[in-house]
Amino acid sequence: MHSQTPFIFTLLLLGLQTITTYHLVAAGANGNAVVVTCIDKERHALLDFKARVQDPDGVLSTWTDEEDDDCCKWSGVTCNDTTGHVTRLQLSYNFGTTNLGGEISPSLLNLTYLNYLDLSGNFLNGTIPKFIGFMTQLRYLNLGSNNFSGTIPNSIGSLAQLRDLNLAYNSFYGTIPPEIGNLTNLERFQLGCPERCVIENIDWLANLSHLRTLRMEGIFIAKANHWVDVIRTLQKLSSLTLYKCDLSQVMYPSYSSSYDNSSSSSIVTLELSNNNLNSSMYHWLFPLTSNNLSSLDLSENMLDEIPKYLGNLCRLTYFKFYDNSASIKFPDFLRNLSGCTSDTLQYLFAPSSQLTGSFSDEIETFSSLLYLYLYDNHLSGAISEKLWELPMLENFEVFSNSLSGAISENIGKSKLLKLNLSNNSLEGVSDRFADHMLNMSYVEYIDLSSCKLGPHFPKWIQKLKNLTRLDIADTGISDTVPLEFWDAWPSQLRYLNLSSNNITAKVPDLLSNFDNRSIIDLSSNNLYGPIPNVSSALTLLNLSGNKFSGGISFLCQIVDGFLEFLDLSNNVLTEQVPDCLWNFRELRVLNLGHNNLFGRLPASVESMIKLEVLYLYKNEFSGELPLSLKNCTNLNFLNLGANNFSGNVPIWIGENLSGLYVLSLGSNNFFGTIPSQLCQLVNLQLLDLSQNNLFGTIPSCLNNLTTMVQQGLVPTQTVYQFAIPWYGSRTARPDIIYDEYIDRATIEWQGNAREFSTILGLLRIIDLSNNNLTGPFPSELTNLHGLIALNLSKNSLGGDIPRNIGDMKRLLTLDISSNKFSGGIPSSMAQMTSLNYLDVSYNNLSGRIPSSTQLQSFEPSRYNGNAGLCGPPITKNCIGDEESEVPPIVGETEGGEEDMDELQKWFYIGGGIGFATSFWIACGALVLNRRLRYAFFHFLDRLKDYVYVKAMVFISKLQRAAHS
Repeated sequence: MHSQTPFIFTLLLLGLQTITTYHLVAAGANGNAVVVTCIDKERHALLDFKARVQDPDGVLSTWTDEEDDDCCKWSGVTCNDTTGHVTRLQLSYNFGTTNLGGEISPSLLNLTYLNYLDLSGNFLNGTIPKFIGFMTQLRYLNLGSNNFSGTIPNSIGSLAQLRDLNLAYNSFYGTIPPEIGNLTNLERFQLGCPERCVIENIDWLANLSHLRTLRMEGIFIAKANHWVDVIRTLQKLSSLTLYKCDLSQVMYPSYSSSYDNSSSSSIVTLELSNNNLNSSMYHWLFPLTSNNLSSLDLSENMLDEIPKYLGNLCRLTYFKFYDNSASIKFPDFLRNLSGCTSDTLQYLFAPSSQLTGSFSDEIETFSSLLYLYLYDNHLSGAISEKLWELPMLENFEVFSNSLSGAISENIGKSKLLKLNLSNNSLEGVSDRFADHMLNMSYVEYIDLSSCKLGPHFPKWIQKLKNLTRLDIADTGISDTVPLEFWDAWPSQLRYLNLSSNNITAKVPDLLSNFDNRSIIDLSSNNLYGPIPNVSSALTLLNLSGNKFSGGISFLCQIVDGFLEFLDLSNNVLTEQVPDCLWNFRELRVLNLGHNNLFGRLPASVESMIKLEVLYLYKNEFSGELPLSLKNCTNLNFLNLGANNFSGNVPIWIGENLSGLYVLSLGSNNFFGTIPSQLCQLVNLQLLDLSQNNLFGTIPSCLNNLTTMVQQGLVPTQTVYQFAIPWYGSRTARPDIIYDEYIDRATIEWQGNAREFSTILGLLRIIDLSNNNLTGPFPSELTNLHGLIALNLSKNSLGGDIPRNIGDMKRLLTLDISSNKFSGGIPSSMAQMTSLNYLDVSYNNLSGRIPSSTQLQSFEPSRYNGNAGLCGPPITKNCIGDEESEVPPIVGETEGGEEDMDELQKWFYIGGGIGFATSFWIACGALVLNRRLRYAFFHFLDRLKDYVYVKAMVFISKLQRAAHS
């Protein structure tokens, strides 16, 4: 014993010396505090981690390899103030930066004191490394929202200190390791798979006795029949989400007493959405509910009722029931919620849920409702008068139903902030009850679009002084607008939509009515006079489809550059576009089509660097295209057709505007050759250079137009979304107000001008007609397998039609008329089974017209002007053919009489009697012979199954082809 005393004494001295030395260093020579720097080994570990990830935006730019650089000051790194060890690494995705990519470096094992690791929201890939199980100090691990794949390693069960584990939103598959049950200190667990993970045995979950939050998405638990019992053992569980876990496949036995350790559920938030559940699930839902439950989500299922016990959840404040696919009667829905639940429920969200029936008076029992969302259902009849008497109701949205009748004057009793009744057959409040509307002093948001407010303009609207959003589009108004209406909401409105009515008015200046990032849509009315000056705060301005006249100099008054959308099309505007577009740097869509604007485009178009759509169709613009337009590199739609532009087709279109999917320069005065640089527009799917003065040959490189080569049916996006936030006076989060613009183009289609819009993204068209092009029909064009329309008519093209033109099997329209093509019609054209419009007239073609269902179905006139052609459908016989006679039209005799030939008459009578006789013989045999009847219908069933399988296989092949 005494021999060990010197040794122990020595250890104490060494410990004292170490502590003293540390405090002396920390105090500094003059007694000042010295900041402890990070450990060199850990610093190199972090640098190795950085070297193994992709960091395009320099998120880790502060992590430098300089010897005196303190890693404790690096972004995302936290160290212990006393020891200098790295304890926290937070590198989750920050909005506005590009995510980190790559794999997790094993160098993190050198961070032996790390207790917090957050790598969520990045593009990290590969599998979760097995070494993660050796980072045993971790209390928080978040790898959610990455691209991890493979199976979850069993070693993760070694992280005994873990309190929070998030593995959601990745691409895992396979069995969830039961070793997770070893994490007995876990309080929050989130796990997500793309429907490829399985829980074989859920008993391990019962070990997580401290669990408060459990969120599983896309986990198949069909083999875990007693999962409800296991969940009930988790005494501290307050939030449970089982999203898209296909719970309908689970067999639910009776509950065993061995798992029943509590008299009531502790769950406060319960989400079971998107599980294909039907109403049989309610027997096992009951033990998961109690008076602790405040939030319940049963959305995206197939429930045809709700049980009465949901009406007895006396703390339920939040109920989501959207996108239900089975029909439910709305009065029954309300009635079964009308216990103590109706006293506490504040938020009822049930849009798109197949709710039917009337808007019943049972709604009056829901005295605590703040938010009621019932849009996109099948509700009919009038809105209950009782609704407007709910004392707490602030938000009511019931648009896109089948409600009818007049809006009750009792609406004035409500305290609504937000009201959306659009897309119903509701009628407006009568003017004699307009005074009642004055009581709606709280309302800030009204959408009555596609209701029946007209024909008179609802003057009561201007009495609502707190409005910030007003939408009365398409409401049958055929009237003028009172002048005082325009000044009702100074500096306040965020959204005003009066479109698609028959309003006749001269609009005054709107400089002071609108808040920042506002929307004005007055399109499709009879508004006239000069365009008024508008606020510079606008995001969207749509004045299209009116009778505005004069110039557009008002653009020079817009100086702040918020405008993203401007549509002045279909008016009677004149004058030139002013050269003051410098402030339109945010503009994405500019539509000035169908006016009488003239002159050159101003050089200031170069400032519109975010422009995606430029639509100037059918004006009187002239001159060459300004070189500055090439700076608009975000353009994907350029329609300058039906103007007087001249000069060469610019080569910079192909070199700089690589995103174009529509290029329409038709009906202008362009001359010169077609520049080969257009072949660089790999996204192009509509090329219109028709009705110009172009000459030379067709570039053979047009087969480089990749989108026209592909045969897939995936459409190009032609809809542009515009969104602004709308803040209610009592809402912390903004609602988003959306508006949209859909591309449109007028195209020569099968001999007629036709405007395409919603299906424009599906089209693949080349129109080079009405020019002076010469040379051959390039055989390379036949590689454009996705093309559906090709028009080369009215040129001077010659030579043979390419033999393999039949490879263009998706072609619907082919017009090569009025050229100088010679030789025969290729036999491969018989394979063009989709062709429904063909014109080869007025060429020098010769020989027999190939036989096919399509080629003989066209009018003979489509082959006129080709003296050498013969065979059907034209009357000229080929050599060796017998003389054909054109049969008389059925119903006429040679003498032009209306009586049918006697022989034909008896032929039809005999055919009818024969059909009737054979039909009843067959039916009689089936009725009288049971075995024959059984065999016949068995054959029909097999035939149906055969056709169904073949159809599904065919559709599957189409989908694979589209994805590839």
